[in-house]
Amino acid sequence: MANNYIDIVCNLYTPQVVDEDRMGIDDDFKQQVRMPEDMRGGVSMQDYILKMDNAGIERSLLIAVRGGDLNVRGSFEVPYAYVRDVCQQYPDRFSGLAGVDPTRGMQGLRDLEVAVKEYGFVGAHWYPHWFSMPPDAAQIYPYYAKCCELDIPIMMQVGQNLVYNRDRRLPSVARPILLDQVAIDFPSLKIIGIHIGIPWTDEMIAMCWKHENVYTAGDAYAPRYWPDQYVHYANTIGRHKVMFGTDWPVISPERAVDEVDNLGLKPESHTLLMRDNAIRVFKLPT
Repeated sequence: MANNYIDIVCNLYTPQVVDEDRMGIDDDFKQQVRMPEDMRGGVSMQDYILKMDNAGIERSLLIAVRGGDLNVRGSFEVPYAYVRDVCQQYPDRFSGLAGVDPTRGMQGLRDLEVAVKEYGFVGAHWYPHWFSMPPDAAQIYPYYAKCCELDIPIMMQVGQNLVYNRDRRLPSVARPILLDQVAIDFPSLKIIGIHIGIPWTDEMIAMCWKHENVYTAGDAYAPRYWPDQYVHYANTIGRHKVMFGTDWPVISPERAVDEVDNLGLKPESHTLLMRDNAIRVFKLPT
């Protein structure tokens, strides 16, 4: 492994997860993102680690996704235990992120605490659109407070979302500007707006500029298509605020790393993007 990069947004995409319909995406979405045919049934962890090695990725943060209220048709989850088991099998390659479901009340808060204290998960993850809840919704505030208590960051998709499944079309409820009130109410909470905030990238940059503990991740979109202002921010005054991710299986690690290399980043900016910011924010081992 030539490099030591860290991918902070990685989904568990094994044949088991696909067979059990735990991804929330259909064949139309796979076609839309031009997923190769031989990948559409899932990829084993051994084969994915080979992809990480080829890309120079040392560690990926693996999401135990909670995608919507399970009482609503079309919702799904990747059980914490699935991610825990992979992290225990490959402790030097993966760390876990605990998906958040605000509809589970106190049980969800207890689950999050177990994930961090017993399973060693390093952060939380939330999909506002799967719950039709904006980032400043009252239902999610107890989870922000729990993240502060546990001293972990929380990442969430901001910006638009696509049609992941034609049987369940989701609203784009998480404009990055809505992080403003959250960051005001929880100034010590590390908040990461993933997926660049497209098409409201300027709002994402503004929130990172305004708030000490708001960060962003360049994931889910191939780096060659990252907005110019986002690349400029990552290469200048925002170099301490931007992290690298793939949103695998949406973007392959090999492609993502190659395209970041072609962005023309300064060496210091490249290192912060690809490794050092993630280590600092998630308190990862070095």
